[in-house]
Amino acid sequence: QERLVESGGGLVQAGGSLRLSCTASRRTTETDAMGWYRQAPGKAREFVAAMGFSDSTTNFADSVKGRFTISRDNAQNTVYLQMNSLKPEDTAVHYCAAGWIADPFQPLNWGQGTQVTVSA
Repeated sequence: QERLVESGGGLVQAGGSLRLSCTASRRTTETDAMGWYRQAPGKAREFVAAMGFSDSTTNFADSVKGRFTISRDNAQNTVYLQMNSLKPEDTAVHYCAAGWIADPFQPLNWGQGTQVTVSA
């Protein structure tokens, strides 16, 4: 399996912004789409956003549409999640994931997770 390395989590006040990045160790068909899921304490893991490297397809959860954007750097096998207008309910461990396509996004591989905490 390809290795996914995340960075960019942290603590921010409500209304603030954070950018997450995720780099795949190499580009394969199983990392042609990359994105994020998140899991808050006591809740199930949920989809956040994904993007395809080959066709630029993007896919967002309704809860983040209009606030989050996703972009990629094909040369670096890296995808970025720009999170704006953050809310306390965005607090969760955010997991980078990779799969074949962005919509629907069905991960085959996962990163270790990075904590995002939004204070009220």
